[in-house]
Amino acid sequence: MSKLKTILVVDDDPSIVELLRDFLENENYQVITACNAIEAWTLFQQGSIHCIVLDIMMPGQNGLELCRRIRKESDVPILFLSARSDDVDKIRGLTIGGDDYIVKTASPGEIVARVKAVLRRSDSRQQTVGAILDYGGIKINLSTREVVAAGEIVMLTPKEYELLRLFAEHPRHVFSYEQLLEKFWDGVGDRHTIRVHLSRLREKIESDPVHPQYLVNVWGVGYRFEGG
Repeated sequence: MSKLKTILVVDDDPSIVELLRDFLENENYQVITACNAIEAWTLFQQGSIHCIVLDIMMPGQNGLELCRRIRKESDVPILFLSARSDDVDKIRGLTIGGDDYIVKTASPGEIVARVKAVLRRSDSRQQTVGAILDYGGIKINLSTREVVAAGEIVMLTPKEYELLRLFAEHPRHVFSYEQLLEKFWDGVGDRHTIRVHLSRLREKIESDPVHPQYLVNVWGVGYRFEGG
């Protein structure tokens, strides 16, 4: 059985698919490809996939709709690939569960670097078996990556989990926007990126996201976690 990590590349442009396949395989990834959402969904269900590079605009079901469908079953890292660079598409992609957003004008090397960064962050968070962070209303099992809020299991994306764990392991420590961008996005992005992810995370773990109990803004600086 292959030990290579598998990347699913989904795009209706064959030239982009083949280019990314060449670059990713050159980095010793196993690559499978799909030209539409239906084919991608079938491949996703058939085997273990470690990361998805997903075009937004495709015939039929678009990438955003496919991402919503995948997020109901999996927290596999998803990197959106789009011809558009405006903030609206970027925010939509991150809000529904994307881990990164890449404009197609980026070089294949940069896209591969972003894939490697997502996988590296995921790999670096090997957990200690049995360790649990317990803050009463929120419990984080570091072995299973299971998060319970108000007695209910919540589904988090890899990026959301990594953010929550960082905050929960350092209660009341203030993390600046710059620190968060550097740690989780390799310095690429802006404050909108962080706000979208934190807003989405609050929706999942806070009883009142508008008046958060745990993930608190430090205005003009960043965020901190109130452990109670």
